[in-house]
Amino acid sequence: LFRSGAEAVAMMRDSYRQRRDFVVRRFNEAGIDCHLPGGAFYVFPDIRKFGLGSKDFAMKLLEQESVAAVPGDAFGKSGEGFLRCCYATGFEDLKTAMDRIERFVGRLG
Repeated sequence: LFRSGAEAVAMMRDSYRQRRDFVVRRFNEAGIDCHLPGGAFYVFPDIRKFGLGSKDFAMKLLEQESVAAVPGDAFGKSGEGFLRCCYATGFEDLKTAMDRIERFVGRLG
């Protein structure tokens, strides 16, 4: 019998919080500045120090590591130099993606 769903909502919120914290931590450990988002299921890491535009960075990441991210400039001029990365997927997929992103930026120097 379904009553209120509060327990399921709390579990989902906690799961997203764990994923968010994991992704933000891994970006920062990889040397990519990333702040905690206020209430979304995506992060907006700063890739400016790597010397590639957001479109170039996103395309190379996709081609070389099979990780998809949205170039920040898709959200306007102020988004250039950032990526939009969604963490609304399975934890194992996030771990794989973050390992690949870390390997990718390691090659960039």
